[in-house]
Amino acid sequence: MSTRQRSLLRDMVSVLAASAVVLVARASFADHYQVPSGSMEPTVQVGDQICVNKVAYGLRVPASQKYVLEGAGPARGDVVVLASPTDGEVLLKRVVAVPGDVVEVSAGRVAIDGARAPVREDEGGVVEELGAREHALSMESGGGPDFGPTLVPKDAYLVLGDNRGNSRDGRYFGWVTRGAMLGKAVAVCLHGGKPVWQPL
Repeated sequence: MSTRQRSLLRDMVSVLAASAVVLVARASFADHYQVPSGSMEPTVQVGDQICVNKVAYGLRVPASQKYVLEGAGPARGDVVVLASPTDGEVLLKRVVAVPGDVVEVSAGRVAIDGARAPVREDEGGVVEELGAREHALSMESGGGPDFGPTLVPKDAYLVLGDNRGNSRDGRYFGWVTRGAMLGKAVAVCLHGGKPVWQPL
C-alpha cells in the first residue's frame, strides 16, 4: 500500500469515526424535535423546534427503552418527548402525575391526591402550577375528556397536552412508562424560523 493510499485510508477512518460519534451522541445525549400539532399550545406552537435532553432521566442504550444508568425520574410539570404507547408516534406532552399519585382530570383541571393544581388568570391567559412549575394553559377548545380518579402505578406517568381540549394524550392512550420517554424538552430553540431560547 502506497503512502498516498494509507493517508486516504486514515482520512476515511477518521471521517467514519467522527460520524459515528455524532450519531451516537445524537441518539443518546441530545436532539431536537419539530412540533407537529397544536396539542401543547400556547406553550409551544406548530412548527417550533424543541431542544431535547436525552440524558435528563438517565443514560440509555441507543434505540432502546433500557437504561444503562438511571437518573431522577420525570417530575410533575416536565415537558417530555415520548413514544406513543398505541402507535410509537413521537409526541410532546407534559407530565401531570407520577407513580403513587391519585390523579383526576375533570373539565381539563388536574387534581393530585384530591387537591386541584392551582390555576390563575393573568394578562396572557390561564396559568397552571404543577409541582414547582407554572405554565400557560388553553381551555379554548374545552377541557377534553375526564379521567380518574385513579392511582398511578409503579413506573407509569400520566401526560397531558397544555391545550387540554385539543390533545390526544394519556386520557386516550393511558399510562406512559419511563422507558417510553425519549427525553426532557428543555427549550424552544427555533420559533417562526428564527433562533430563540424559551425554556420550558
